[in-house]
Amino acid sequence: MRVGGAIGGSMKGYDVRGPALELGALVREDGTAEAAEQIRISVSMLNRHGLVAGATGTGKTKTLQLMAEQLSAEGVPVFVADVKGDLSGLASPGTATERVLSRAAEVGQTWRPAACPVEFFSLGGLGTGVPIRSTMTAFGPTLLAKVLELNETQESSLGLIFHFADHNGLALLDLKDLTAVIRYLTTDPEALRGIGGLSATTAGVILRALTNFEAQGAEVFFGEPEFDVRDLLRVTEDGRGVISVLELPAVQDRPQLFSTFLMWLLADLFQALPEVGDADRPKLVFFFDEAHLLFDGASKAFLRSITQTVRLIRSKGVGVFFVTQTPQDVPADVLAQLGARVQHAVRAFTPQDAKALKATVSTFPTSSYDLERLLTGLGIGEAVVTVLSETGAPTPVAWTRLRAPRTLMAPSSPDVVQQVIAASALRGKYGTEVDRQSAYEILAARLAAQQPAEAQARPAPQARGGRERDREREGEPGKSVLENVLSSKEFRSMARSAASALGREISRSIFGTARRGRR
Repeated sequence: MRVGGAIGGSMKGYDVRGPALELGALVREDGTAEAAEQIRISVSMLNRHGLVAGATGTGKTKTLQLMAEQLSAEGVPVFVADVKGDLSGLASPGTATERVLSRAAEVGQTWRPAACPVEFFSLGGLGTGVPIRSTMTAFGPTLLAKVLELNETQESSLGLIFHFADHNGLALLDLKDLTAVIRYLTTDPEALRGIGGLSATTAGVILRALTNFEAQGAEVFFGEPEFDVRDLLRVTEDGRGVISVLELPAVQDRPQLFSTFLMWLLADLFQALPEVGDADRPKLVFFFDEAHLLFDGASKAFLRSITQTVRLIRSKGVGVFFVTQTPQDVPADVLAQLGARVQHAVRAFTPQDAKALKATVSTFPTSSYDLERLLTGLGIGEAVVTVLSETGAPTPVAWTRLRAPRTLMAPSSPDVVQQVIAASALRGKYGTEVDRQSAYEILAARLAAQQPAEAQARPAPQARGGRERDREREGEPGKSVLENVLSSKEFRSMARSAASALGREISRSIFGTARRGRR
C-alpha cells in the first residue's frame, strides 16, 4: 500500500506569508526528508485550536515544547501544564548533541540553542513555583462537582448551595466556608424554599466528599490571594511571550483534580478577556495536557460547557491545544472545533487499539496516504499533520519529520528553576496565603452569639407569648433560625464587610465559575 503523499504543488497550503510556526519537513515515500518542503502553521490560525496526539514516548511533549518556544519568540504568551516535570527545560538553552544537529540538518533547520522567558507556577504551592489558588466562589459548583465525582442530582444540589451563598453575601473562599454553609442549610431546609431543596442524604454525600477531598490535601488549592488569569498574558520588554509552566508532579496522582483546575483557568480566561474577533495573532495559546482526564466520567452538562467554552473563547484571542493519546479521548463536538492536528504514532497491539486506529484515521481529510499503515510506522519525532491555511482551508495531510527544540530537551537544573522563581515579579502578589473573614467566620460568630440565649430555660407554655416569645428570643417572629442569622445586625455588618472586599455582584459563566472585581 502507498504510504507516501504527493510533493510539491499539493503542499502549497503550507506556504505562509505572515508569521508561522515551523514544524518540520515533509517526508518522501522513501522515508527521507524534503528540506525544501516546510510544514508550517500560520500564527493567525492558532486561535482555531488544535490537537497533539500520540502514544506514550512518540514525542508529544517535544512537539509541545517546539511550538511553545516559537510562539514565545513571536510575542505570543503560552500556558503549559508540566505533568512529568519535563517542560522546565524551556528555561534553559538546548545542548548541541550529535542527534540534535543531525535532525536539524535533515529537516533544513538552522539550529541555535536558546532559552525562553518562563514563569513557574504550582497548584496551591504544592511545588516550587508561584502558587495558583482559586476561591471556592470563583471555582463554582460545576467544576467542583466534577472533582468530587458527584452525580447530576448532587451537582444540582451543590449549585443551589452556591446560589444561596452568592445571594446572601456569604463569601466561599475555602473548603471550611462551603462546609459551614452546607451544615447551616441542613439545620433549616426552609432556607432554600422557592428555589429547591437540599435533602439530608444529599448534603451528607457532599460533606463526605468534601471531607475526603480535604484529606487528600486539597485545602491548599482554595483560598486567597486568588490567581488573576490575566497574569498569564505577559510579554517581556524585548517582545517575547512569557511561557507559564504549571508544575504538576506533586499532584500527578490526582489527575481529576489538576485537569479540572486547568479547565477553571480556561473558563476564567473566557470571562476575564474582552472580545477581539479575528486578531492577527492569539493573546495566549493554552496547551491542555492529559486532556482525556478532563472528559473521563464527565456529565452531559459538563461536556456541553466545555464545548461551548472552546467554541466561544476563540473570539477572546485564546487558542487551545488538547494534548492526549488518541483523538477518541476528545468528544466529537470538541474535536470538530480543532483546526490543527499533529498526530504522532499510534500503537495497535490489541483489538481495542485497532478500533482506535480506525477512528483516528477517520478524523483526517482524504489523502493519498495509507494512514493506518503510516500511523503505526511513524518514528519518534515524526507526525502526520494537517492544519488550517492562512485562508482557513484545511491543508493536505503531510507526513512530517519534526524540528528539534532549541531549548533543553530535559528538565532544567534545580538551580535554574530556583533562580527563575526567585526573580519572579509575582511572588509578592501570590506567595503568602491570606485567610480573611468569610462564610465560616460570619456564621460561626453568629452561632456563638446565639448559644447563650439558647442555653437559657424556656418559659412555661402558659407564660405570656408561649412559642411566639421563643421566636422573639431567637429573632424576628415567624422566621427560621437561619433566616434570623442572615437578617441579624451582626450578620449584616459582617456580610457588608466581606461583600465589599470581594465585590458584591457575582456573575456566573456558562461553566458556573464566577468573576468579581479583583484588587
